[in-house]
Amino acid sequence: MNCNEAREHLLDLAQAGAAAGNRSAEAEQHFATCRACAAELESMRATMSLLDEWQAPEISPYFDQRLRARVREVAAERSMGWLGWLRKPAIAAAFAVLMVLGVGLYQSAPLHNAAQQKETAATTAPQRGTAVSDLKDLDQNLDIYANFDTLDDLADNQQQQTP
Repeated sequence: MNCNEAREHLLDLAQAGAAAGNRSAEAEQHFATCRACAAELESMRATMSLLDEWQAPEISPYFDQRLRARVREVAAERSMGWLGWLRKPAIAAAFAVLMVLGVGLYQSAPLHNAAQQKETAATTAPQRGTAVSDLKDLDQNLDIYANFDTLDDLADNQQQQTP
C-alpha cells in the first residue's frame, strides 16, 4: 500500500471510537512502517482529541430577542409594498420629473397634430377653377348658388375684374 491509499484510511484510524473491524490491516501496517504517515496520523488523533474536549461558548441570554427583533426589521423593510421604492428621495424625485415630462408631452401632442393638420390642409388645398374647388365652393355657399340669378351676377363680376 502506498501513502495515498493509506491516507484514505487516515480518518477511520484517527477516530478514537472506531471499531477494530473497520480498520484495514494493510493501512495499519503502512502507518507502522512509514514515518511521514505515522506523524500525520498522530497529528490527526491530537486534533480529534482537542475537538472532543472543546465546548461551544454559551449564547448570551438576549440573543434570541435581538435575533427576533432583527428578523422583524428585515420583514418590515421588505413589506413596504410595490410603492415602497418611492420612499427613497432620489428615486421619488426622478419619478416625479418623468411624470411631469410625460404629462407635458401628452398635452402638447394634440396641439402639434392640429397645427400639422392645418399645414397639410393649406398645402394640399385644391387650386381655384378645378372640380374639387368648385364642389367645396358649392358646399360652403349652397344658398347663394341655389338662386341662378346670383350666379349670373357673379359670373359678370368675375369677367369685369379680369381685364
